[in-house]
Amino acid sequence: MKISVCIATYNGEKYIAEQLRTILNQLNSEDEIIISDDSSTDNTIGIINSFNDKRIIIYPNQKFNSPIFNFEHAISKAKNHYIFLSDQDDLWVEGRVESMKQMLSEYDVVVCDHSIIDENGNIILKSYFEIIHAGPGVIKNLLKSTYFGCCMAFNRRILEIALPFPKHIPMHDIWIALVADLFYRTKFIDFPYTLYRKHSGNTSTASELKSNFSFMKKLTFRINTLRYLPLLMIRKIKLKS
Repeated sequence: MKISVCIATYNGEKYIAEQLRTILNQLNSEDEIIISDDSSTDNTIGIINSFNDKRIIIYPNQKFNSPIFNFEHAISKAKNHYIFLSDQDDLWVEGRVESMKQMLSEYDVVVCDHSIIDENGNIILKSYFEIIHAGPGVIKNLLKSTYFGCCMAFNRRILEIALPFPKHIPMHDIWIALVADLFYRTKFIDFPYTLYRKHSGNTSTASELKSNFSFMKKLTFRINTLRYLPLLMIRKIKLKS
């Protein structure tokens, strides 16, 4: 099966070239990388274009001002059967694509472990899964999400329920996780096929060992997620009919 890698970029010039090289090296000629750029003001677009690779399809000058809906746009443009998500600054470990593709022949959503690296690529934490005890489960992942977008791949059929994203979800990967746990088969791989780069410009706090959000903020996230359960049930019913 061919794959689509979906990346949401914004001022990612510092790491985007290194990241793209680790992804492109694992793709076939018929795979694609879909990049939705949220009006970067640095040289992100120039660096991407310098690859001159027909597998890279870029949508510049988007105006979402949101990683959630920038990712939604990238995902909506993907045409292949398997969809992989990637941030703009991480690295893919060799073997990630083949390992996850094999799992996707049996499961709908696959999430790999990740190591955390610093700005210079030095490993800070070898396995994040060992700390958070990652795994499926609606209640478990509402309390503390263990689905990380940069480590996620899925069968495009889940988009029939997941898209479009509602307006007030806390993050795109949390929303996909809820859809996966409610309706699909999920698999967690205990191997760090992603190197998650921790730096001052991260838009996601998913790999923070201790959340910086207040109790009320975290409670609001969960309420905003749960409020859409009826919507998901309606989408599921319509899909069956």
